[in-house]
Amino acid sequence: MKKKPKSKIKKSIVKKTKKAVRAVKKKARPAVKRAKKARAAGKITAAVAQRVEPGRDRAEESKYYPRPTPYLPPRQWEHEELPSKYGDTRIVVMTRDPHWIFAYWEVSDERRMQIEREASASWDNLRKVLRVYDVTGKDFNGTNANRFFDIDINSAAVNWYINVGEADRSWCVDLGAITSSGKFILIARSNIVSTPRDSASDVIDEEWMSIEEQFLKLYGLWGGFAGASPGKAQIKKIMKERLQRALASGGISSFVRPEKFRGFWMVVNTELIVYGATEPDATVTVQGRPIKLNRDGSFSLRFALPDGEQVIPVKGVSHDKAEERTITPIVKKYTK
Repeated sequence: MKKKPKSKIKKSIVKKTKKAVRAVKKKARPAVKRAKKARAAGKITAAVAQRVEPGRDRAEESKYYPRPTPYLPPRQWEHEELPSKYGDTRIVVMTRDPHWIFAYWEVSDERRMQIEREASASWDNLRKVLRVYDVTGKDFNGTNANRFFDIDINSAAVNWYINVGEADRSWCVDLGAITSSGKFILIARSNIVSTPRDSASDVIDEEWMSIEEQFLKLYGLWGGFAGASPGKAQIKKIMKERLQRALASGGISSFVRPEKFRGFWMVVNTELIVYGATEPDATVTVQGRPIKLNRDGSFSLRFALPDGEQVIPVKGVSHDKAEERTITPIVKKYTK
């Protein structure tokens, strides 16, 4: 049975419908592509996130849970000591306290052979000494020291504590050898050091003095006048008495201003310093009065020195009372 041919109207409708579908698909194609790209990007992001998140979590956890330290076998450290010698020739001096300095030195083998050739004697047979120079106020050149003294040392010594006996001075030390004829051969010369003061400074700086009115005002507020309002003469009397008592208590002679007839006046006072040293456990008296020794057995005293002759006996007695020694300095002062 033969099919009936479609009418021209139906063919036209079908053709238009197909055309419309193709147009819709053509318009929708970019959106489909974008959707596909978005889905692909989402898959990639998810995959990357799966890889990153565990690492990030591990990094956060490492803040609170440290990673275990792998076992390492103990390292065999080699025990190395500082060398006893450096093959150099030198002597170094350091300050310990106002009355003591410390010296250490080294002499190279070459320098020892030079000394032996110069002295025509073996090193062990030479007398080794430390020559201590007082170079206070000097540009020291080896010959212009204020004074010096020698300390005998043994050949094995490499350091020495030196009692210089005087504070607030500058010192330099020579390591040397003395031949049988008495010639001094310099081995090495040290640096220069200064010992500190062992008492309060006696320097009065004018820059730190206050004017009379300000000082008297502060002195009155502090209670120095005990609430009174003294006159100028009484103020001077009080200040003079208190100043003299304060100066006398420190063992320093005070200045007494003489009666003045004109505007000019001058006073010159002198002091005497007596110092020395003995065994730390000894008993020492000066002019019959016991004094206290420092820990190293040294002592230092200051006296006012008026005109005339001053006799100052210093007596030392050993701890076991078996020995004693008396040294009596006699000082004469005449003022012209």
